[in-house]
Amino acid sequence: MPPRTRKTTRTSGAAAIAEQVMAIGRGFMEARILLSAAELDVFTQLKKPLSARELAARIGGDPRAVTILLDALGALGLLRKSGERYRCPPALHALLARDTAASVRPMLLHSASLWQRWSELTALVRGDPQARARTLAPRNGDRTRAFIEAMHVVGRELATQVVRVVKPTRARSLLDVGGGPGTYTAAFLRAVPRLRATLFDLPAVVEIARQRLRENGLLDRVRLVAGDFYTDELPAGHDLALLSAIIHQNSPQQNIDLYGKVWRALQPGGRLIIRDHILHPSRTNPRAGAVFAVNMLCGTAGGNVYTYREIRTALAAAGFVHVRLLQKSDHRMNGLVEAFRAPES
Repeated sequence: MPPRTRKTTRTSGAAAIAEQVMAIGRGFMEARILLSAAELDVFTQLKKPLSARELAARIGGDPRAVTILLDALGALGLLRKSGERYRCPPALHALLARDTAASVRPMLLHSASLWQRWSELTALVRGDPQARARTLAPRNGDRTRAFIEAMHVVGRELATQVVRVVKPTRARSLLDVGGGPGTYTAAFLRAVPRLRATLFDLPAVVEIARQRLRENGLLDRVRLVAGDFYTDELPAGHDLALLSAIIHQNSPQQNIDLYGKVWRALQPGGRLIIRDHILHPSRTNPRAGAVFAVNMLCGTAGGNVYTYREIRTALAAAGFVHVRLLQKSDHRMNGLVEAFRAPES
């Protein structure tokens, strides 16, 4: 009897592991249901109860297909079904509908746009140049806006936490490189009333930032500069610079070049803050960082997620001193590294 018990235990353990592995393999199914619902704007439409046929008429969908999708969303707990009508509960509606203050829909739309790139992963690992060309196709205007709005969703709470760790109270002039919608610029300006900022990003992105900063009553404290940090020098004369969620899109050499531009844009004694995933030396932890490295494989020519040692070495090569890890990453992109341009002797 004891040997049989051990064998049964081993068998059940193997079955549990097999189920975990298969669950990972099936994970795309539930994700795709949610992403398609976001693309179809289902949750906005279902603030009030509608039947599948009524919703299909609103979104131009096939009634049978819409019914199957809505039932699956109900099974996932994202909708409530009563009779033949479906409704998005208020708490979920606030998160998933279009244009609500707390909406995460922009991030879901960004994830949906990543779907095609991730579908090329097998070919990319094989080194297929045609797959690489497909993944590097430029974003159109709608995809650019979805990406920038997604960055705001990610940053609107994290930015305040980052500012708390950075403690920028002595800063007078912030340079936000690749500042996107201005989420981090705004958080720093709110924390330090006498601070002024320069936000540097591509022309189309600068216009998105202009709108958000105007809505937040901060535009008069910000200089918006359009440019490309791969080809242009950065505006000079700042005592604090921020690279928030930038370095993962670059190759090691591109980061050294960018750090050099930031070094030249800082006053002597100026401080640089980097926010990104920061990997453990094993490169397998945190899990979110290792998975995000695959996202960079799918979406960039040379991007990656870096260890603290790799970041420190590249910063030193660009002339920075006193490099320090301020905060480790967890499941979020919240690792923080600090470095300085040396004061003049």
